[in-house]
Amino acid sequence: MSTSVPQTGTSGPPGPAGTTPVLELRDVAVHFGGVKAVDGISLQLESGLIYGIIGPNGSGKSTLIAAVTRLTPLTRGELLLDGRPVHDVAASRLAGLGVARTFQTVRLLPDLTVRANVQIGADARSGDEAQQRRGPAGWLRPRAASPAVAEAVARTRLEGFEDHYPSELSYGTQRRVEIARAIAMGPRLLLLDEPTAGMNQTERAEISALMRSMRTDGLCQLLVEHDVQMMIDTCDYVFAMNSGRLIAQGAPADVVQDPAVQEAYLGRKWRDHARSE
Repeated sequence: MSTSVPQTGTSGPPGPAGTTPVLELRDVAVHFGGVKAVDGISLQLESGLIYGIIGPNGSGKSTLIAAVTRLTPLTRGELLLDGRPVHDVAASRLAGLGVARTFQTVRLLPDLTVRANVQIGADARSGDEAQQRRGPAGWLRPRAASPAVAEAVARTRLEGFEDHYPSELSYGTQRRVEIARAIAMGPRLLLLDEPTAGMNQTERAEISALMRSMRTDGLCQLLVEHDVQMMIDTCDYVFAMNSGRLIAQGAPADVVQDPAVQEAYLGRKWRDHARSE
């Protein structure tokens, strides 16, 4: 069942005895002047599980992801990856440590094909800059596609699009290319920030199935998504945020039934709909 979350201590389902969490946050805070975007988050993420964060715009979800990936400085707190402190590690080094992410908005290189965009993920994993060269537009143009690229393309159902450019793709397909690029990095931890934005229901179901298939490989995933039903269908464990803090956590179906969560995040319309079911 859903539980309220104290502002001290660590949140998240316990892993097997003696195991080290893939990711641990200890009292993480990100303040912008007087705005406490993230205000004392502590949690643990274990391998082979899909976690979700729900909350309305402005609740701090994306800021938390940015803090974890070192794109936003911490005001205080600690980040540990496989037990190793990474809160002082540069964002550019995280790929080599097994962390990959997607963003709220599409960030593909427009002058590169789908295959080449995905290859950038594989190259980031190896960190071998000698394998890259500059293209006419100044972008890093990767070497010939590696097996990791073919696997990522197949898993995201992008076969047939390899030689297309981003401008030739639908928005939903562009989102899949971003996911494929992240998968090609071979991460231990994958953070997905609204990965199904712009997708129809069928495409969302495909991404949900993809995430569940990667869970069986032992990948730890953290999903931020506004589609509540997708979170229920996809995630093993969900955190709810409000004003930069955790207010509930637990099994997805329990968290969305929490009165505080329904009122703060899902709104009266969802709450009344849930009661009528």
